[in-house]
Amino acid sequence: MFQGASSLSLDAKGRLSVPTRHRDVLSATANGQLTITKHPHGCLMVFPRPEWEKFRERIAALPMSAQWWKRVFLGNAMDVEMDGTGRILVSPELRAATGITRETLLLGMGNHFELWDKASYEAKEAEATQGEMPDVFQDFAF
Repeated sequence: MFQGASSLSLDAKGRLSVPTRHRDVLSATANGQLTITKHPHGCLMVFPRPEWEKFRERIAALPMSAQWWKRVFLGNAMDVEMDGTGRILVSPELRAATGITRETLLLGMGNHFELWDKASYEAKEAEATQGEMPDVFQDFAF
């Protein structure tokens, strides 16, 4: 299970250094093979390959009425591998689609990560926390 936030910078070629605390797990469980695709909230999802394959099967099984969402998730998916120093290349197409430039935030979301443009994430988080909590939290104890 991946959790926690890491502020990271992309290098000039669009490479991202995976935090050390996640590298060993990704090497052991996915041989350093990852898949990156778009998320409808304006970030990227980064999956270890075995988790991507499960997600891909679920998306592929959706009915024809979800065809555009299949295109968003499957049509934009890019397979990447961590290099010897733990970096992955985020394609120019995916960076442009989400507004990711240099400063990013990598969030562990359980079985995958979300990669955000840092300023975009901070703005969306501030907006979310200024509003009401969703009803699902009504009986949730903190």
